[in-house]
Amino acid sequence: MPTITWRFWISLWLMTSCTSLSLPAQTTWPLLPFVKQDSFNPILQPQIAPSWKDPVTGQTVHWMSRNVLNPAAIIDHGQVCLLFRAQDSSSLSSSGTSRIGLAFSTDGLHFQIYPTPILFPDRDSMQRYEWPGGIEDPRVVKRSDGLYVMTYTAYDGHTARLCIATSHDLLHWHKEGLAFPDHPQLWSKSGAIVAEYVHGTPQAKLIQGKYWMYWGDTHIFVATSTDLIHWQILQDQHKQPISVLMPRPHHFDSRLVESGPPPAWTAQGIRLIYNGMNARGSLGDQHLPPDTYGVGQAWINATQPTQVMARLSTPFLLPEKNYELEGQVNRVCFAEGLVRFHGKWFLYYGTADSRIAVAIHEP
Repeated sequence: MPTITWRFWISLWLMTSCTSLSLPAQTTWPLLPFVKQDSFNPILQPQIAPSWKDPVTGQTVHWMSRNVLNPAAIIDHGQVCLLFRAQDSSSLSSSGTSRIGLAFSTDGLHFQIYPTPILFPDRDSMQRYEWPGGIEDPRVVKRSDGLYVMTYTAYDGHTARLCIATSHDLLHWHKEGLAFPDHPQLWSKSGAIVAEYVHGTPQAKLIQGKYWMYWGDTHIFVATSTDLIHWQILQDQHKQPISVLMPRPHHFDSRLVESGPPPAWTAQGIRLIYNGMNARGSLGDQHLPPDTYGVGQAWINATQPTQVMARLSTPFLLPEKNYELEGQVNRVCFAEGLVRFHGKWFLYYGTADSRIAVAIHEP
């Protein structure tokens, strides 16, 4: 049976902590509670089949044999589509090479996996950025003209770089290149584009004539674009990226913060679901083990996307199940996919960097 943990209710009580603007005392901005679907989780796990011929090495690989994790979610033709990161068991990279797979579901719980990866390192202009680590952690939005836009992390084994790919059908993707080509050596990842959820799926939202993206995996920074493909980092007077959200001592997100699914724009504000990691030592939340990843929410000004108005004090999702506590990286819940489907909100998240689970909010 689904369970609701005590931390959900603590989150409700403490929801207006770290407020930078005055909010009504009874504000209801957080999307809570989310209930883990224990009867179905994990909904995707590693498997030996299927195999596939890798275009870089020419070898047959079991492309999702080691781990599956960190999915994007989109609604297409009445189905939930997950674009997930899969790792093989090769020795070319310390954790295997990552590629992006695709899975479909008519109920959001049972998925059919497309037999081959849909985005992967190839003998192309992006190989130097993507090999041997691979392509990681997709997030997907739809443009108003129907084009799908994916942000993903290219990892060459040394540097993570945020990249863009586009598609008209979710199966065939065109690599557009680095999100920040003017900063080719910049460590950058986790690009979450602000979206309005139209018919349940994230559609990129223009705010003051620009698209906005939250990115980064220490602080959360911001960038803007006019076409979703070419991005400019917002910088301060010292030419440093502007930090919108930062770690907080003695909280679950005391070590780092990292964007989650496409942030949901509404006329009242932007709801940013984000991932946080607990620090070691005295700066961490002493009620949580060091290095625990939990999921939080922040509330941002709808017309000024750099202005955070409120933030939950505690995570609403924490690793508690065996598949969340033990894996490639222990004690991880990492959210990346969100859709509204059949009148409910489905939040898809990676567990212990090894499997994929879902939690549901029913209004």
